Amino acid sequence: MEKHRKIAVVGSINTDMVVLSERIPLKGETVYGSDITYTPGGKGANQAAAMAKLGAEVEMFGCVGNDGNGRNMLENLKKNGVGTEHIGILDGIPTGLAIITVGEQDNTIVIIAGANGRVDKRYVDGIKERLKTYDMVVLQHEIPLDTVHYVIEFCSENGIPVILNPAPAAKVPMEIVDKVTCLTPNEHEAGLIFGNDIPTERLLEKYPEKLVVTQGSKGVSTCLKTGEVLTVPARKSQVVDTTGAGDTLNGAFALRFACGDSIHDALRYANTAAGLSVEKFGAQSGMPSAEEVERALVSC
Repeated sequence: MEKHRKIAVVGSINTDMVVLSERIPLKGETVYGSDITYTPGGKGANQAAAMAKLGAEVEMFGCVGNDGNGRNMLENLKKNGVGTEHIGILDGIPTGLAIITVGEQDNTIVIIAGANGRVDKRYVDGIKERLKTYDMVVLQHEIPLDTVHYVIEFCSENGIPVILNPAPAAKVPMEIVDKVTCLTPNEHEAGLIFGNDIPTERLLEKYPEKLVVTQGSKGVSTCLKTGEVLTVPARKSQVVDTTGAGDTLNGAFALRFACGDSIHDALRYANTAAGLSVEKFGAQSGMPSAEEVERALVSC
């Protein structure tokens, strides 16, 4: 890449159990599934894999169980070019699991934290010096929230840029919002953090080039420092599986933002990468390479 950047991801590592069905069942309803697969997942691992596949130097920080799923997840991260040296391997606790139902070009997800719940302050204390060597730290909400906030406080004190993807949805203290470089919620997550009484456009104007709100098929929006609200439309795609699309977008955006792209160019790149990812099955297996994204951008 034209600018070499080292990025650290502190987050979750899961095995995804993906069930395909004609549609997602309603509450209390039973439907037939057509297939079941076990694939690598976890928002942290997904975003790390997305960046690595796009050419970044990425290190994953987190925990897995000392079990078959954990070994498979470590092997998969290595295969995708993600550094795994500092991932904790824990006895007596399982690797995180996500149970995903895919149907009607959408999905539902239930997460069992497992070893992800042990990514605690003590673990972070053991990696602090290592984190100082990275150009950016990327975080999500699938590890304990007090750990997320602890890492952000540390990075703020040491001048390390941070991108927080606040998913799954949870409240984020305003002092934490102030300390991150970028916050990338979807509309629901933004409502939980800032309240639903403030229109999205007003929120974006309050946090220019810091708040980036993803809006699914409508694209992604931010406010430029000039005061102009920018919406980058989603790429038109032949949808096969939306699992991991948000993680692809976040990983691609973090990489290009770390490389010094304008926020418009970074979001255009990220939207293109996410649009490509939904055309293949699986979270990490569907993520595109840098060459695929560049070809798609040229053809736009």
